[in-house]
Amino acid sequence: MSATAVRAPAATAQATAAPYLLAAALFFTYASWSVHRHLRLETSGYDLGIFEQAVRGYAHFGVPEATIKAPGFNLLGDHFHPILAVLAPLYRLFPSPITLLCAQAALIAASSIPITRLAIRIAGRGAAVSAGLAYGMSWGLQSAVDFDFHEVAFGVPLLAFGLTALVERRFVAAVAWTLPLIAVKEDLPATVAVIGLLVALRGRRSLGAATILIALCSGLVIVGAILPALNFAHVYPYAESAALDGQDPLHRLLLPAAKLRTLLWLVAPTLFFALRSPLLLAAVPTLAWRFWSTNPLYWGTGFQYSAVLMPIVFVAFLDALNTTGTGRRARAAVHATCVIAVAATMLTPLPLRGLLSPDVWATSAETRQVRLALARIPDNAQVAADNRLAPQLTSRRTVYFFPVYPRADVRPEWVAVTDPPDTTMATPVTMAAALDRLPGYGYQVALRTSGVIIFHRPG
Repeated sequence: MSATAVRAPAATAQATAAPYLLAAALFFTYASWSVHRHLRLETSGYDLGIFEQAVRGYAHFGVPEATIKAPGFNLLGDHFHPILAVLAPLYRLFPSPITLLCAQAALIAASSIPITRLAIRIAGRGAAVSAGLAYGMSWGLQSAVDFDFHEVAFGVPLLAFGLTALVERRFVAAVAWTLPLIAVKEDLPATVAVIGLLVALRGRRSLGAATILIALCSGLVIVGAILPALNFAHVYPYAESAALDGQDPLHRLLLPAAKLRTLLWLVAPTLFFALRSPLLLAAVPTLAWRFWSTNPLYWGTGFQYSAVLMPIVFVAFLDALNTTGTGRRARAAVHATCVIAVAATMLTPLPLRGLLSPDVWATSAETRQVRLALARIPDNAQVAADNRLAPQLTSRRTVYFFPVYPRADVRPEWVAVTDPPDTTMATPVTMAAALDRLPGYGYQVALRTSGVIIFHRPG
């Protein structure tokens, strides 16, 4: 037996294991960052606390009620994300916001597996590791991991597996992976419809047409019927930001310049190769609703909004290399994207650079005091907490949002406020006025430590 023949199985095994080893490393990185943020009190009620309340509702066979938003608020009337119920069994075993953060880390890390496997077939094992690393360190995924937990974490692996199947012409698998996006968020049926169009254009017309029909009908029912039926005001709450305002449509989609910068950040890390693939069309619905909205938070590169775009861009990149590039050119392009991703992480204020700082692994004495003080609030108690403290309490208490609560009709037993007051979701004037009202509602200071004040209303 030749030496080449002996080495072949080992090389094959290494190629097979590489995507999973990389995914495991990415999971450890994402989870370390997001869990340490939580332990350092850097997560928030909007949105980690809200999503934990929703999953907690599912875990106890109830509705996804988010009392942080309002008493009795069904979160399915805000956004359509029944896929969150998948986390209920895990949360029932481990009732903690850390469970959601680790689940998100696992979902996003798993999305690197099909992308790395596709890169192996296109550019070889060495380049494939670079492709997976470039994808795993992409700014959209880092921004998502850096900001609490969101339902779009489910969309990232579904898109990655679905689009890679489309590149490999496994059309039934592509549709099977992408149809569940309908249950992730109400804007994603439009993305499913585009993928159905791509399936049709690549030769499976009946399957593509059926996918488009299912996606469009589902989207219309969700936005037109389900969300209004479950919403307090019986409307789709985000319709107002999409209304026509007389502005030129092209200007509204492309201006201000923050939108153009987002587009540049989207395609530049792939050396603009992604523009050569029709798969990039799958990014159009997400970009369209974000840029059309009047909410400037949607226009930039922050938060979780670009997470679902990352698998689209990187699979489009590999698809372009597969159809237009030679083996050597493909490998060079893939390695270049990895260099860009690493350089962007180290040279720009992307979150994962913080893992290299010794301070991120330490918990301050003040933070420990705050956590100990919050532990004094009994389990199953009702508490009004500000944005910074709410996710520290949602796993075992009913949490309302301070400074909206307490008020005359809703007066929880406890109030927990950071000292000085957190102003990420309320102005200093609003917070001060709410604190001034507490004695009139019967609250007294029960505990004051460095960083937190806890009030109690004797029953």
